Amino acid sequence: MSEDHAGFDEMSKYPLFEALHKRRSRRIGLGLKSVPAGSNTYTSNAEPQPLSELEEAILISATGLTGLTLPDRPFESTTGEKILGTPNLNFPGRAAGSTDNCQATSFFLLNDTGTYFLKRLDGADPTVPVTPDLLVQRARQSKVQLFNKRLDFPREFPYYLDSNRFLSNVPGSTVLFPVVDMSRQYINALMYLLTEPDGHRPYFRDDRNFYLPAGVRKWMRNGFLNKDIPLPLGVAGTMRTQVEADLLLQNLILMLQAMGLGGWIHASVAPTKLLPALGFKYIRPRYRGLDFFRWGTFRTKDVRDNPIGLPPYIECMCPPYYPSMADAVQAVVDDKYRAGGAYGDDAYFRRIFQGDRGDKYLKEVPHYRDDVIACTKDICTYIYERHGRFPAHCDAIYAPGVWLQAHHLDLNYYDTLFNNGYTETQREHQRLWHAS
Repeated sequence: MSEDHAGFDEMSKYPLFEALHKRRSRRIGLGLKSVPAGSNTYTSNAEPQPLSELEEAILISATGLTGLTLPDRPFESTTGEKILGTPNLNFPGRAAGSTDNCQATSFFLLNDTGTYFLKRLDGADPTVPVTPDLLVQRARQSKVQLFNKRLDFPREFPYYLDSNRFLSNVPGSTVLFPVVDMSRQYINALMYLLTEPDGHRPYFRDDRNFYLPAGVRKWMRNGFLNKDIPLPLGVAGTMRTQVEADLLLQNLILMLQAMGLGGWIHASVAPTKLLPALGFKYIRPRYRGLDFFRWGTFRTKDVRDNPIGLPPYIECMCPPYYPSMADAVQAVVDDKYRAGGAYGDDAYFRRIFQGDRGDKYLKEVPHYRDDVIACTKDICTYIYERHGRFPAHCDAIYAPGVWLQAHHLDLNYYDTLFNNGYTETQREHQRLWHAS
């Protein structure tokens, strides 16, 4: 591919302010033969035009790693007391924010050639210019083909919603959708909450088990937790882990505007249909008598089934991938502090700090205390043993239920029906990106 690419050059200079204000859902792509809408019915003989390899590579890059983050936070109180200084699960930066930089979101891609998992690559060297060749090379490295065809489903509810069954995941389109592994950050967030000062640590209650203590009775008795600060696990919910997926989808829709592509974020195939079709593994807890009152149903199928991963690409922090929840918690701790881990990579901190400040930082920054780790192990063990799944108050794999479709816009449709149906980037797209 030539490094001289007019479309790429124009896209790279496109103002963020323009993208924010001109971004719209533009649903009608080349290849749709009919858009039945009464007096505004539209027919077309245009053929589908799949995205080019570069166009897809740019979208993939908008979900990937982008460089280095900074540990720019205090780890001492104003009185000199040590406070949490090591919340992050990762340090390489991603194209969107992530709770404790957990980077729990993975993307899948559908196009005319197949269904792909996008594995995460190491961050690109920030000193190397971002070029079309580099993006295409990294996209090729990232794509793992799961099926040699586009994943598709019956064009009816509960698979597709309303008019989406005519417009979504159609030939010529590229679809990207996120799934989020909730389990690692769930463990990390529990430890984070338990690093509060004495007298301010909440005691966890299980609102799916009559609000009883969630494996923390001894920690209440010894005063480590404050019984006057109850925190139901259902209120803690997802620990905000899913936010990252929504931010990355926003990246993608802004990229469509900058590139001059059509597309929109919309309801995906229901996660209960989508995840099994991709091959995700589930566990089904055994039923016990009081589970009717805990879960409000006699059923275990569907209601309590827990998606736990897509081996070997995604494996959640729970059995059967770990012998016990205590082992899973310890793995999170080890991944933080072992040599080469998030807070054990000397070379990384030498790159981001000046002089010997990185070495000093690693020697001084506080780690999770032993009692924090032990209490977290007790909570996680309780959840798994009581409910037969981890987590119990959200699924281990979260699918937002939306995806993004990108396609080449049918300009004639918008010219026929609307005033100002698209912007200059869509008008110039074919000339800039596909001129022979």
